Amino acid sequence: MKETISILFVFLLACSDSQSQLPAELIISTDKIEFSHADTEKKFHIKTNNSWEINCSELWCTVDKLSGNETGTLAINLTVTENSSTDPRSATIIIQSGGITKQINVVQSAVNHLGLTKTEYEISQEGGELTVEYEFSSEPEITIDDTWIRESAKTRTISTGSLYLEIEPNSSLFERTATITFVVADLVETVTISQAGINICVPEDPSGMGSDAPILANKMGIGWNLGNSLEACSGVDSASETAWGNPAVSKGLIDSVKAAGFNTVRIPCAWSGYIEDQTTYRIKDSWLARVKEVVDYCVSNDMYTIINIHWDGGWLENNPFYDKQKEVNEKQEALWKQIAVYFREYDEHLLFAGTNEVHADYNTPTAEYIEVQHSYNQTFVDVVRGTGGRNAYRNLIVQAYNTNITYAVDYLKMPDDPITDRLMAEVHYYDPYDFCLDESSNKYLWGSQRYSGTHLVTWGNEDWADEAFGMMKTHFVDKGIPVVVGEYGAILRTDLSAQEYEQHVESRNYYLNYVTRAMLKNGCVPVYWDNGGTGNYGFGLFNRYTYEQIHPDAIKAIMGL
Repeated sequence: MKETISILFVFLLACSDSQSQLPAELIISTDKIEFSHADTEKKFHIKTNNSWEINCSELWCTVDKLSGNETGTLAINLTVTENSSTDPRSATIIIQSGGITKQINVVQSAVNHLGLTKTEYEISQEGGELTVEYEFSSEPEITIDDTWIRESAKTRTISTGSLYLEIEPNSSLFERTATITFVVADLVETVTISQAGINICVPEDPSGMGSDAPILANKMGIGWNLGNSLEACSGVDSASETAWGNPAVSKGLIDSVKAAGFNTVRIPCAWSGYIEDQTTYRIKDSWLARVKEVVDYCVSNDMYTIINIHWDGGWLENNPFYDKQKEVNEKQEALWKQIAVYFREYDEHLLFAGTNEVHADYNTPTAEYIEVQHSYNQTFVDVVRGTGGRNAYRNLIVQAYNTNITYAVDYLKMPDDPITDRLMAEVHYYDPYDFCLDESSNKYLWGSQRYSGTHLVTWGNEDWADEAFGMMKTHFVDKGIPVVVGEYGAILRTDLSAQEYEQHVESRNYYLNYVTRAMLKNGCVPVYWDNGGTGNYGFGLFNRYTYEQIHPDAIKAIMGL
């Protein structure tokens, strides 16, 4: 029995010695623990087969167990104090067991922090580069609220808090502002950037403006109206380029017009529906840019181009009254100041026309109507000239009352102009009305030298065309004032019988050829009215979707081919 106990004791002692000879083991569950500035407790684990000891390098970082003889997997609670500073901090936990040392890095972020070196910046009209400096506890989310400011291709510097920006030139008269918002967690800071507007008046610039009005009129050739497009609006407060049934204008259309032989494009324009501030009458930048885009379609084709203020809801056109004169002139001044400055750098290929068909009715105008309408023309000239640059020499077009030829002879007084020989007069020609415009009329034939019968108009045939444009020559052209016939044409009547339609088309082409030749013979610039419609009662010559000529016979008649 004693021998058996001795053998067992020796066996147990041998087992104990064998266990004490096992290799030391120390495993930690992580080598890094991260805390937000407000977090205070987390847990990690160690696995060991020996006694162990834990130490923290910083007083703000503590563990619930500093040493022990327990073996196996142990949970250790780690506690840190809240970090109220604006700087992140770190500590090291040292774990030792059986001659093995391991460490855990503890990182605690700073309290959320976001600061801007400056919150307001003022930028010149020319634009350029800008650097916004900021401080942060973590990389902010940045939002820019307008397109004229964009982040530079130069990468922002996160470590130093530098945001590099590119500012576009401001082509408007008005100062503009934008904001940049920085967000870190629940912290928000905003930078305001203000950019000066363009100078209203700059030094006169005669470059590219060598042609006075008579010389330029001789270069303009035969013109075409981009009607029912950029002037399309349902009233003074709404507008859309496609509102009157035409597609958005494309360069392909203008290229087709050029290829047909037209050398001038008149672009009727609406502005009221694109005003974003009714106090200052500020025009939306996007609309000015769109008009410019269409102007460039024409100018890039070496075509002369006319932009105006068209019907535009009637605020200008329908108000030749004393009680409206001050209000309308203020708006006329505000709009033309913006238009003139925006397009100031164009050379002589661009002309401005101040109004369109100002009238109270179609009767002989009163002294009031003429005086007020004349003030609108004078305001237009004064404002454009006052912007300087090439506008000091730009050829400008002023209209007769209701653009009527007889009223032009009897009443049109050219505005005072500081520069000589840079004004043109404008009239329109839709005579005779029952052939050209009256959809209810049965007068579908024109030209007493070629036609007869009940469907021939009884007035306004060849003799009137010769007389009317002869008056323009005598009263204006011969006095050094070119005349632009800004609109003319006759509706196409497709609702006739086949025989009637054939005779009507022949008669209409004869009309277009004759009156165009009469204008050119008397020194006038003919600008055909095209409203886009190519069917019944339409004036259109081109398909505005495909750009093809729909009525090449009418185009040939206009061109004298």
